[in-house]
Amino acid sequence: MRSLERHRDVGAYALGVLDEAEAFRFEDHLMECPRCAAEVTEFGPTTRQLMLYRRATPRFVHPMAQPGPRMLDRLLAEVATRRRAGRRRMLFGLAASVVIAVSVPGVAMMARGGAEEPVRIAATDARSGVWAQVTVEDKASGSQVELKVKDAAGPRPCHLVIVGRDGTEETATSWHGPGHDDRPSTMMASSSKHPDETARYEVRSASGEVLVRLQPQ
Repeated sequence: MRSLERHRDVGAYALGVLDEAEAFRFEDHLMECPRCAAEVTEFGPTTRQLMLYRRATPRFVHPMAQPGPRMLDRLLAEVATRRRAGRRRMLFGLAASVVIAVSVPGVAMMARGGAEEPVRIAATDARSGVWAQVTVEDKASGSQVELKVKDAAGPRPCHLVIVGRDGTEETATSWHGPGHDDRPSTMMASSSKHPDETARYEVRSASGEVLVRLQPQ
């Protein structure tokens, strides 16, 4: 059998009307033809409906029995009903998409609008002469901190320690101060503590001496 004729046997094979030899030859063709394999799959619902019809039809009813005069009307009514249901599902899905598209920007705007302003604290220690300023911004993961320090006492290693209200301490950043410079050194840091969980910020030397303490109001 030529290849074109093999293609034409898709429906007959799917419906099970080929004889055993022809079905065997078509299955050999099916192994090498993705197009026919896809078409056989598409015949699946039709095949199932015919099997259900055969099982539900009494043996004394002729398989080619003519439909009653109102059968076409019932079938058309059922098709119309299914189409309306499908249209309603589509409209509901579209409405849900519109609601989500409208509400998500609104939520984002509310989140941005409700965000707290960054907290800025500055202090100068009379004993050490060190000036520092922290600008703290609340983030989902904790805090983002910008630190500015002026230390004219000389070059020395320092670090910023964040002390929580529960007494725990966290070193946010470390640096080596240049010393003898009127310009502030600026560092960025982050902390797992939120601003409302923080009791104070301390700039300390490597030996642990508190050079300046910044206390939130």
